[in-house]
Parts: sequence; structure tokens; C-alpha cells
Amino acid sequence: MRLIPKSLHHEVAARLREQIFSGTLSPGTFLDEVALCESLQISRTPLREALKVLTAEGLLRHEPRRGCFVNEVTEQDLDEIFPVIALLEGRCAFEAARQVSDADLQELESLHQRLQQCAAAGQITAYYEANHAIHEAIIQLADNRWLAQVIGDLRKILKLARQQSLHAPGRLEQSLSEHLAVFAALKARDPEGADAAMRTHLIRQRDALRELAHPPRRSLLP
Repeated sequence: MRLIPKSLHHEVAARLREQIFSGTLSPGTFLDEVALCESLQISRTPLREALKVLTAEGLLRHEPRRGCFVNEVTEQDLDEIFPVIALLEGRCAFEAARQVSDADLQELESLHQRLQQCAAAGQITAYYEANHAIHEAIIQLADNRWLAQVIGDLRKILKLARQQSLHAPGRLEQSLSEHLAVFAALKARDPEGADAAMRTHLIRQRDALRELAHPPRRSLLP
């Protein structure tokens, strides 16, 4: 189906976003507009509109007289983002606990059973998928589009880091325990407990990433 002109730059932005998240366009990469126009078979106008979208999302940075580059996420960025997303997702858990239904809890029960199965089998990729589904379900239960929008934007930035906290020693089991704590609070219809458990979960995720980036030195002493 032929795209109408007004939506072309959104399609271009989606294709470039996919290349950034897949690593085809790695952090620090310069985006050559001429080459991109040729490869995507588009004119400069929709490309530049797409670059504006990705810059606004934080995936690209624009340098005057130089052009656009894929953004690089620093340790400081992660230190600043995780407390914010922890507060936001904590609020989602708070709202979800206030209005979760028995049917919702049954669906969450199924997701958590899948999460436990993935953890027991050591299937990290499948665990991430189940983990994502649980977070999305809780965000939907919160029913606050502003929270969902801001969380979605921050998640895009975190994906640039391309770091997987579950590779930290003991993190898989710890993550599962944290998720079960959130779920227990949801089942108890305990908003404050759900909020606190979710914030703890996100902050510990940052701790695990920090451990991966700066593993503790082993003592040479016997």
C-alpha cells in the first residue's frame, strides 16, 4: 500500500528506529542524509522530518553544522533515568492495585507463571519477553496515558544502552523475586506496597547494570 505523503516521515522514523535498536546504526554513528535518501528512496524533506522525530525522542543528537548522530547513553544518563522511571512505573503499580479486577489478576497469574518457568529454565530471552508483557500489563491497568507516554519515551533511551541486567550474577533469581513481590501487592490490592515493590525492582535493575559495567575486583589474598 502506498503511503500518503503526511505519514511518510513516520514510516522513515520507524525504519531508522528499528535499525538503531537492532544495532545496525550503533551509538555514535553519523547519519549521512544523502546515503539515507538513496537507500530509502526518499527525498530530503521526509528524512529530515523523521530525524526531527528521533531527535525529540532522544535517540539522535543534532550537532550544528555537523548533522545527526545516534545518541550514546552514558552511565550518568542511566543514573538519572532509572530513578525517574522507577517513580513512574511505581505510580502505575499504585494505580493498578487500586483498580485491578479478578479477571486481571488471572491474566497476571498466567504471565507470572510463564516468568517463573523461564527463570527455572534459564531462558533469558524468553524471560525478558514475559517481563516486558508484565510491565505492559501493569501500565495498561493504571489507565493513565500520560504515564504510559513518558515511560515509553524513557524506555527508548534505555534500549540504546543495549545492556541486559539479567547477565549479572544472581540477577535472574532476584528479578523474579521482585516481580512476585509486586504481584503479591497487586493481589492484596495494596497500592503503597505495589508502588514500593515496583520502585525497588527498577532501582535494583540499575544496580545490576552498574555491577556489569564495573564488576567488583577479586582479592588476590587467599
